[in-house]
Amino acid sequence: MSWSNNRSGRRGYHHGNLREALIQGVLDLIAEKGPAGVTIADAARAAGVSSAAPYRHFRDREALLAEVARRGFEQFEAQLAGAWNRGEPDPISALGRMGAAYLGFARAEPAYYAAMFEAGVPGDVDPALRQAGDRAFGVVREAAERVVALVPPAQRPPALMVALHVWALTHGIASLFGRADAARRPLPMSPEDLLEAAVLVYLRGFGLAGGPPPGDAPPRAGPWGPVPNSR
Repeated sequence: MSWSNNRSGRRGYHHGNLREALIQGVLDLIAEKGPAGVTIADAARAAGVSSAAPYRHFRDREALLAEVARRGFEQFEAQLAGAWNRGEPDPISALGRMGAAYLGFARAEPAYYAAMFEAGVPGDVDPALRQAGDRAFGVVREAAERVVALVPPAQRPPALMVALHVWALTHGIASLFGRADAARRPLPMSPEDLLEAAVLVYLRGFGLAGGPPPGDAPPRAGPWGPVPNSR
């Protein structure tokens, strides 16, 4: 299995830039053979330094991959938050943009995405990695809280449960159908269309996005069907 969108060229080590050279080397290696094949020695060779040089900055392979994953989550959070845009103009259409941004990041940054979700680095290896991942999930949770607030209180599902469902659904589509490499499964529609349809079905279970609005006001138009007006 290979990861496409490989960064072009190897960046050799320049004085004072060893850390960045190692990070770039790891991204190149993940693009070539996936995160499981990355070793400290490989990263050193990719950066053009001795096998001992990486230990100036990273205690072991897990610490190096954790740093790559942390950077990925920071970029990921920024893209999700930008697409969500505080839920404007309404939470359901903003949720649609956020889902598209999720798929877009997985496609545009497959090496980072693999480091974040496929490298198997425990979150407790680096507190900064765990915090970056939590902040990214926090955007999804905020979206879920805003969306479930549209449901009448008696039928309102737990926001955390909805956030986990949306995360799992989007991640599954990104991993199976939205990859930028040969591992992508063929699909007779775009991953964005598949996600839109899946979320539409999911939201309809709560009476949203095509279901009856909780109030008397007519629903507004959204990309996944009518958007109920909250009170």
